[in-house]
Amino acid sequence: MAEAQGGEALLFLTDEQLQQGIEAMFFAYQGFTADPDRILGTMAYGRAHHRAIHFIARKPGTTVTNLLGILGVTKQSLNRVLRTLVEDGLVASRVGKSDKRERNLYLTAEGAALERKLSDAQRARMRAAYRAAGPGAVAGFRQVLEAMMDPEMRRRYQTLKGTQS
Repeated sequence: MAEAQGGEALLFLTDEQLQQGIEAMFFAYQGFTADPDRILGTMAYGRAHHRAIHFIARKPGTTVTNLLGILGVTKQSLNRVLRTLVEDGLVASRVGKSDKRERNLYLTAEGAALERKLSDAQRARMRAAYRAAGPGAVAGFRQVLEAMMDPEMRRRYQTLKGTQS
């Protein structure tokens, strides 16, 4: 019986149950981004700045081209964000060592401090939710998120976390 409740029952979700999941995800995302949004709002930055800072911190020295692929934004949009972050002293852009046309991106000390502040807020929210849900739910949640990714996005995600498969 536990099998049917844990696995088989999920194969027969009603449209209403799926709609509830969609709405829960929408509101969870609002909560997940609320704390960083408040911090960024005091600095006239937005979510695009946050995403750039996050992934530069995650992979120091990443190229603009790689960041474009991760974020899935236009070059014009990313250049606007990067220009602001570089001008404000949060990101350093260096010429590539092997290819002089590449720009490698690094957080400055100020950028790293902002990234820690933003990530600490999100980690606290995630930690509290994970603790409340329990280890089985955490593993299931990650499985659901990965299953929702398009194959190319999943590949980029796996590459980022270092588990290429």
